[in-house]
Amino acid sequence: MTTQDMLDERYGRRRSPARRWLIGGGLAIAVAVVGLFGWFTVSGALDDVDADTTAFEVVDQHSVSLGFQITAPPGSAVACAIEAQDQEHGVVGWRVVEFPASEEHARAFREVIPTTALATTGFVNSCWVIAG
Repeated sequence: MTTQDMLDERYGRRRSPARRWLIGGGLAIAVAVVGLFGWFTVSGALDDVDADTTAFEVVDQHSVSLGFQITAPPGSAVACAIEAQDQEHGVVGWRVVEFPASEEHARAFREVIPTTALATTGFVNSCWVIAG
């Protein structure tokens, strides 16, 4: 008999089987919550679109040429918001371009952004998978 058993017998404490079930149930719930969080993280990342600006050229006072590449899930149509800004970071031009689905994971594009004033930069603001 261990010291803990002798103390429990002496002072009338008993180990409750309900406590074991409570601890086991708590652990099961914790594992389920962690698994659910992992699933939401992975499933959300499956439709992520990554865009990188590779080049821009100020063509004239009314347009900017933008080179960029996107990495998207194969077989998904994608839309991107592209933007041109002036030296004070004011938006002087933007447009949304849509690209049809492709089996390629990464693709490169060059688009022209019409501007209302002289721009100093062009970039991809964001991209997303088009539902449908």
